[in-house]
Amino acid sequence: MISAKPTASPSASRPARAQSGKGSGPAKTSRIELRATEDDRNLLDRAAAALGTDRSSFLLAQGRLAAQRVLADREQFVLDADGKQEWERINNRPARSLPGLAHLLERPSPFGNPAADAPQA
Repeated sequence: MISAKPTASPSASRPARAQSGKGSGPAKTSRIELRATEDDRNLLDRAAAALGTDRSSFLLAQGRLAAQRVLADREQFVLDADGKQEWERINNRPARSLPGLAHLLERPSPFGNPAADAPQA
């Protein structure tokens, strides 16, 4: 289970941590909690130690990379040389006249104010 809830200050049940003073980016104002097995926690701790970081930094960095990979095909489109050439060919052809679409766009909207959508004389 993963939950995220914004926090304005450290939890009252824990002492406040000292600020590192690094000033490396925006303040972290959201808390993410997750449940894991002891084996998973130990594995994550070993991986974080191997990179010389703490578990939280490790999880956040690796989670961010995984999220970017998942979303990459929705945000970026990488084309090979042939694909790029085809893309350019399609985008460079002249615009077509679409009389049916032009007629549709000239009609009053069925969702708006009929008086406001009426053609002006």
